[in-house]
Amino acid sequence: MSGKIKQLLDAGQIVRTMHMGQLPSPKLIEVAAVLGGVDGVWIDQEHCDISTAQMEILLVACRAAKMDAFARVAPTDYATVMRPMEAGCSGVMVAQIRTLDQVHQSVKWANYPPIGERGIYPGNSEGAWGTVDLATHVSQANRDRWLSVQIETTEAVEIVDQIAAVEGVDWLFVGPADLSVTLGVPGQFDHPDFLAALRRVSAACQAVGKPWGTLCRSVQYAEQSRELGCQLFTIYGDLDSFKSGLEAGRDLFAGVLQKSG
Repeated sequence: MSGKIKQLLDAGQIVRTMHMGQLPSPKLIEVAAVLGGVDGVWIDQEHCDISTAQMEILLVACRAAKMDAFARVAPTDYATVMRPMEAGCSGVMVAQIRTLDQVHQSVKWANYPPIGERGIYPGNSEGAWGTVDLATHVSQANRDRWLSVQIETTEAVEIVDQIAAVEGVDWLFVGPADLSVTLGVPGQFDHPDFLAALRRVSAACQAVGKPWGTLCRSVQYAEQSRELGCQLFTIYGDLDSFKSGLEAGRDLFAGVLQKSG
């Protein structure tokens, strides 16, 4: 059975997610499930040193909390793309894509034959711990697991229509920070060049009937993205939440608890 994120996207619904990397904690996943108002979490293996063993524990917490989860990875090798799914992720999001060959290779790594070249191993959560026959496991995995491609480089923007059209790419994800940097307008998410790139992503997805997502840099940015048809919104991360809580607590008592001297 496919995960909640894929089900919502396929139904044309809005999806809310959080990202986790600097403060990976099973307890934080449980808290987010109760208080966070999100449908799932993505675990950042691109920028953060999260091992497969750590990820497996985080994913046990996600299953217990009925939270969907996926991993962001660099498309460097077969194991990096494939192992998050064996650990229990519903899919993977590949970062820093610059060529169509990278996209096709990622599709192969993420899927069993005949779609791809992933090696079979049912002795995990995805394979119900070896309790389903191989034919069923292969069919279910190729149907339910998914691959997202990040659009965050000028090279990816230039071929975004081709990327979106690749069979095996389920949805796109705009990385606004990297995209703004590669466009030469760091942090200027309302710059005409940045907005033009966002519109190109939207048009490419609309042309092939695929959804796209982004990391929210502000409420205004989220509104702009939604107007362009964005469905998946990453609304906060683990470090963002901790930082916001610390700042709010500090400011709440600032007037009462002034330092003497």
